[in-house]
Amino acid sequence: MTSNSRPKLSPVKDSAFMTRREWIAFLAVAAVILVAFPALLDAFRLNLVGKYLTYAFVALGLVLCWGYGGILSLGQGVFFGIGGYCIAMFLKLEASNPEATKIQSTPGIPDFMDWNQITALPWFWRPFHSLSFAIIAVIAAPVITALIVGAAMFKRRVGGVYFAIITQAIAAILTILIVGQQGYTGGINGITDLRTLKGWDIRTDHAKEILYFLNAGLLMACMLFAQFIKRSKYGRVLIAMRGKEDRVRFSGYNVANFKIFVFCLAAVFAAIGGAMFTLQVGFMSPSFVGIVPSIEMVIYTAVGGRESIFGAIWGTLLVNFAKTSFSESFPELWLFGLGALYIGVVMAFPDGLAGLWNTYVQPLFDRLLTGRQASSASRDNASLPPKAPAE
Repeated sequence: MTSNSRPKLSPVKDSAFMTRREWIAFLAVAAVILVAFPALLDAFRLNLVGKYLTYAFVALGLVLCWGYGGILSLGQGVFFGIGGYCIAMFLKLEASNPEATKIQSTPGIPDFMDWNQITALPWFWRPFHSLSFAIIAVIAAPVITALIVGAAMFKRRVGGVYFAIITQAIAAILTILIVGQQGYTGGINGITDLRTLKGWDIRTDHAKEILYFLNAGLLMACMLFAQFIKRSKYGRVLIAMRGKEDRVRFSGYNVANFKIFVFCLAAVFAAIGGAMFTLQVGFMSPSFVGIVPSIEMVIYTAVGGRESIFGAIWGTLLVNFAKTSFSESFPELWLFGLGALYIGVVMAFPDGLAGLWNTYVQPLFDRLLTGRQASSASRDNASLPPKAPAE
């Protein structure tokens, strides 16, 4: 080989959309969610898994925001709740038609408004008679909220633990606001008794099965989009910002704008999850908006691996399965169990399930595959006829 010659590049480059291992990981997630769970679980358990998958949207956004951007948000429940309330408002108005509410003092308005002596539908509820507006609001409302918060914080270079505390405070404020404005939001009970979507009864087992597959399909799409962001130039800048933010700023990049964008994207993912939660479960309440659920969502990401798109899905499923099992057996102790799980994973496996797989399991598969290839090559060489001696 001459000094000017170069070795040929591998067909799978770092800039490829997905490596072979990532495609295998994606197909494994898809097979479990789309095939295994529907085949093995009854209607109740499948709907329960569907609820878990709505939380996976939040964990997926946190992988980009926290894992790659280094922005720890302890208020993702805010955006989850915004998406859920936007869809819940449409469903509640559909369930509150004059015929269904004729026994109320004021027919045609949600029951909790009638209980609180409100005699007319508030102006900000009226656009939610339209499903199209509600779907647009699921995306637009969290983006606007995240844009305002992000611009106020990141333009002033507020980050780290200070940003985490501020997002936690926002979650607490929104919870207090929802509970306090009972006549407009349903208060502590939330928006309940949601029945139909454009006349389609969403309470039947068949409807919940369809919503499960819709939920899973949206999650797959968000995973692919997150992978696209990760492999793009933007993703590489995010990783550089997480490590050396000042160096990225001195290189000419507007760090604040990058942070605002990824924070808004994580908010959209969370809001989509909240909207699907409302459809799957049939209600939305402030108990999914506050500090505790927001911290639980961070735990999902940490357990799965905050730098792993696919690990976030497994982490969400594992923690929620553990939470359900533990709370059924020890209802007063499950919060302590959840905290112990988080502390144990962070102390023993700081990179979560993804790090555990990459460190211990994947090398075993690689060695096994290499051994089989070497054995196959030796058998092929043994079957070849001996070469004739050179004259």
